[in-house]
Amino acid sequence: MIIMMGMPGSGKSLQGKMLADRLGLPWLSTGEFLRMLVTGPQRQNMLQGELLKDSEIINQMQRILGLIDSGQEFVLDGFPRTSEQAEWLLSQVKHGQLKATAVIHITLMPEIARSRLSSRGRVDDNNSAVEERLIIYENTELSIINSFKEASVKIIEINGELAPEEVHQEIYRQLT
Repeated sequence: MIIMMGMPGSGKSLQGKMLADRLGLPWLSTGEFLRMLVTGPQRQNMLQGELLKDSEIINQMQRILGLIDSGQEFVLDGFPRTSEQAEWLLSQVKHGQLKATAVIHITLMPEIARSRLSSRGRVDDNNSAVEERLIIYENTELSIINSFKEASVKIIEINGELAPEEVHQEIYRQLT
């Protein structure tokens, strides 16, 4: 499993899909799955930029992982986003349910992220939702990255401010 992480607007999904296509791997975008699966009040909260409860997202993640052969390599985009989710994922690795090849951590300046998100046109990219997601990212990302480091998972830091093709080439170069 190659895990795509980074600030909202960093290009995780674009890069995850490009990498999966280049390597011929499944691309699991939790955001895409959640926009398809989550309904009712949970969906309204999600569209306001709130994250689902850890137990809810882990349940959905188990459903998503059930769709593929998780013994084979795949690209995971948008999960984990909290320490509890990272602990769950690492426990799956520890117990041999999943194999963690690397974490691709795409970085960029918050003002660039805001600009990119405002131009995407998604309902959940309104100003308040974007600010909420940036705050959540700042408060959780480093501890999640550290959890993976402590578990001896390879961390690849990538400058997400480059052109998309340059970012892709750098990810591929460092991964292979």
